[in-house]
Amino acid sequence: MKDEVALLATVTLLGVLLQAYFSLQVISARRTFRVSPPLTTGPPEFERIYRAQVNCSEYFPLFLATLWVAGVFFHEGTAALCGLIYLFARLRYFQGYARSAQFRLAPLYASARVLWLLVALAVLGLLGHFLPISLGVALHGRLRMLLPGTRD
Repeated sequence: MKDEVALLATVTLLGVLLQAYFSLQVISARRTFRVSPPLTTGPPEFERIYRAQVNCSEYFPLFLATLWVAGVFFHEGTAALCGLIYLFARLRYFQGYARSAQFRLAPLYASARVLWLLVALAVLGLLGHFLPISLGVALHGRLRMLLPGTRD
């Protein structure tokens, strides 16, 4: 069992560490710009860092759910790779937003595309699981042509 989800668990832990990094950046920005909790407004530089962290936190549950469903029902390696790309895009999003609101857009769109890909992989995996056996076998055969390592 552990071997079947080790990649997903690794990407999940990396995602948690990335969320912790974002939170630490907000703490640092609070000190730098003298914005005491519970305030969430201040200089634009602080607000951009704060909003980037909040935005990343809002999407994290969606990411985790689609990562695991795609990994368990479609293909662990494919889902884990998408997860790594998503996390990198979110890091770039955070860094870009901290510099300027305009610099957040390209990484935002990249992370959204990866998230939608994970949704599609999850749906395909679940369809393969719940379709009647004959349809499932046909779908599975087609998936194997696209991705040789697709699980049974």
